[in-house]
Amino acid sequence: MKPHPYTRGQALPDLLDQRILILDGAMGTMIQRFKLTEADYRGARFQGHAKDLKNNSDVLVLTRPDVIRDIHEGYLAAGADIIETNTFGANTIAQDDYGLGPLAREMNVAATRLARQAADKFSTPDKPRFVAGALGPTPRTASISPDVNDPGARNVDFEQLRAAYHEQVEGLLEGGADLLLVETIFDTLNAKAALFAIDEVFEQTGERLPLIISGTVTDASGRILSGQTVTAFWYSVRHAQPLAIGLNCALGAALMRPYIQELGKAAPDTFISCYPNAGLPNPMSETGFDETPEVTSRLLHDFAAEGLVNIVGGCCGTTPDHIGAIREAVQPLPARSRQRAFFYREAA
Repeated sequence: MKPHPYTRGQALPDLLDQRILILDGAMGTMIQRFKLTEADYRGARFQGHAKDLKNNSDVLVLTRPDVIRDIHEGYLAAGADIIETNTFGANTIAQDDYGLGPLAREMNVAATRLARQAADKFSTPDKPRFVAGALGPTPRTASISPDVNDPGARNVDFEQLRAAYHEQVEGLLEGGADLLLVETIFDTLNAKAALFAIDEVFEQTGERLPLIISGTVTDASGRILSGQTVTAFWYSVRHAQPLAIGLNCALGAALMRPYIQELGKAAPDTFISCYPNAGLPNPMSETGFDETPEVTSRLLHDFAAEGLVNIVGGCCGTTPDHIGAIREAVQPLPARSRQRAFFYREAA
């Protein structure tokens, strides 16, 4: 198969062949540092809203855009090449829990414009910055029953997921995203709905953006929550022709290593991304996770030295200090070599 040419983010494949790119770190961890109140989340617009909005991080792009802008700029100043939009839960399924489902598209447009402004502010000819439109997994799963007494029960279906993701992708494109990131995948069926919706929007708009797909290994079994091994997960999503496939969140870098190795062997023709948590959770830690920037950066340096990765960054518990340390640690090292085959080879 011959891939469609990108209409945005065209520089990314060549950059990834030249060096390891740096993704930003955790949004939620940084938001917590602002110690925002319910009033901050509501802002002037939602003062009379019927449901509590605290901890709905996505609504902050409408009520406290200054906070989100500050976080983006912190990661860019630390050296991030790619920043994610604050849209992990900006879909109708997640926002319906807060009574804000009808505003999902507006959130995506606003979030992407904030990230776009920050990225453009820090971009230079020799170091362009990119905005990744982030699509999270939603709080529901199409493959697993929410009722232990009824294995066949479901609280969401493929069509609901597809429609929610379709709307979200439209908003991310309208706001100015350079690439799309389907991340923290714990259910491959949810991810397939996102990929289907992305392809629909691409066909309808004529746009074609680079795509990163990132799964989450939930325990030492090496499987995502819906049961697939890393290799099986790759074969389930490779039809989307992603620019990169990777893992994020969950185990932290130390425990993630064998699964990144497995993924690299399964997908030799595709770039590999990795942005782990700062170790395992620890409620007593300031960030909720134990690893310091020195520890996380040393582990990812080892990944890079082994030739495992093309994109590295941080997930839960990471900060601009982590991202700056990661950048310094991997900067001298070459990017993982990609075998140009399969989707990257022109059809005979």
